[in-house]
Amino acid sequence: MRSNLARQIRTTLLAALLAGTTAISGAQAAEAIQGDRPPEKAEKRKSTSKPKSKVAAADWRAKRGLYYQRTWGVDIVGVRPTSSGYMLRFDYRVLDPKRAAVLKDRKAKAYIIDEKTQTALAVPAMENIGELRQVAPLEVNRTYYVIFGNPGKLVKRGSRVTVVVGEFRAELVVD
Repeated sequence: MRSNLARQIRTTLLAALLAGTTAISGAQAAEAIQGDRPPEKAEKRKSTSKPKSKVAAADWRAKRGLYYQRTWGVDIVGVRPTSSGYMLRFDYRVLDPKRAAVLKDRKAKAYIIDEKTQTALAVPAMENIGELRQVAPLEVNRTYYVIFGNPGKLVKRGSRVTVVVGEFRAELVVD
């Protein structure tokens, strides 16, 4: 009984798949007959322009990147959503461990501020692990991260945020 039901479902799914494929092929053939475009070029053309968040990140890096390299000894890689948007990851590459020491200081509270709502989002602390930030000894040309909670996906791609760790402040755009 179950095998008949399973066979009928498979047959129905296969028929639907073939019907959908035929409809797509028919539409492409109709375009080719009308002379609009050949069938292989009927799909959407990819945009060659950069997404807004990439442009904003490049503008920021050109304007402010050198300041953070000279003052804080870090090259800021960026802030991007992780864990399906429920966390934000701030990445930075260390150029001078002495100047970048504030970023690994456990006593310095780290948080990220959403510019639109002025909400401060903290670094989550796990019971057995501690805060989700690296505090290992800093090495030159190594990339480190700090994870911030983003409850309710408050901060989205393209949002302006300020990362604060002790005296360190960086105004960034989420990639």
